[in-house]
Amino acid sequence: MTEEGKQKKWSFTPSTFVLVLACAVIVGYAGGMRNDSIVNLVAPVFGVKPLTGTLDFDSVQQTYRLLKANFDGEIDTQDLINGASRGLVAAAGDEYTMYLDREEAEAFNKDLTGDIGGGIGAEIGGRDFKPTVIRTLDGTPAGKSGLRPGDTIVAVNDVAVGGLTLNDVVSMIRGKIGTTVKITVLRGLESKEFSITRAEIIAPGVDSEIRDGIGILTLNRFDEKVVDDARKAAKQFVSAGVKGVVLDMRGNGGGLLDSAREIAGIWLNNKVVVVEKTGDRVKDELRTDSDAILNGIPTTVLINESSASASEIVAGALSDYEVATLIGKKTFGKGSVQQLINLQGGAVLKVTIAKWYTPNGKNIDKDGIKPKIEVDFTAEDANAGRDPQLDRAINYLKK
Repeated sequence: MTEEGKQKKWSFTPSTFVLVLACAVIVGYAGGMRNDSIVNLVAPVFGVKPLTGTLDFDSVQQTYRLLKANFDGEIDTQDLINGASRGLVAAAGDEYTMYLDREEAEAFNKDLTGDIGGGIGAEIGGRDFKPTVIRTLDGTPAGKSGLRPGDTIVAVNDVAVGGLTLNDVVSMIRGKIGTTVKITVLRGLESKEFSITRAEIIAPGVDSEIRDGIGILTLNRFDEKVVDDARKAAKQFVSAGVKGVVLDMRGNGGGLLDSAREIAGIWLNNKVVVVEKTGDRVKDELRTDSDAILNGIPTTVLINESSASASEIVAGALSDYEVATLIGKKTFGKGSVQQLINLQGGAVLKVTIAKWYTPNGKNIDKDGIKPKIEVDFTAEDANAGRDPQLDRAINYLKK
């Protein structure tokens, strides 16, 4: 998730080195010296919000003293600290801003790299503050079980998950390889139960193939490794003389913003991919390099309801510059950027720092991105092994 001492943005980009260094100096000084006046003086120079206001923790201290004095049982002080920090952050009311303790931060990092360990092969994300299946991986227990993207998880092993954090739910689903987990979901108004045997899960970031003269590039996430793998596949497409390329980002919930910029750079030469704004102020502007391998090659992009964040950034940029045709269903609609900030003891604060806008100036938060060609993918299609969305994308390029 983060390298020690660094901060990363997510959209899910690292800032420029200068800005990250400046922030590190400011935050480090503030944490070590508690001198808010110095921080407030220096922060605006680097475009950083000054620290304002303080919280009165007298009531929290009172609660802690009374709890410790009266509670009949053992109290873990670190658990109390984690709980207080988690509640403080959750009270901001933003589902993408959250506190991760050390174990959760480590699990988050493994998720990003695809090293899931003992699990079921499903990506679980927050949708309207509810744990929801974002996608299932082909050939995994989840993929074979019948779980579908959009299923809302309501119980794990008959334990209701209402009120639990997303990380709590994911931890309940994971476990020792070979053991079984029972998952209860809501699909629309219908309740369904699945008994799934956990297996070792290592999810690939990139898949590629050439079918009928069309290159198919599937991106499952946006991490630090996916760009090299995607560019390698793109070069293979060019060497094979493909007629066109399908970029499949269905079910891709996002990742590093800088990876989104570099993926868009496979098609776009020296173009603005995304603009970050805090209020009306432009905070950052990300531009591609000048080595677009697939520039000029006809492209279709597959999107669906679970394509979010970095996926939407890439889809929006390719669509705005009219270098690709979007096919499938409207995307999820996540138009904000998060930054990971290291805390004491290995904990991490994931905090929304800006909204992002497409090259044409649109913020898609809650609205999503509509495809030019809408194609359904039903449960019946999945059960029959059909993929009408991919078929449409391939046939469009054969014209």
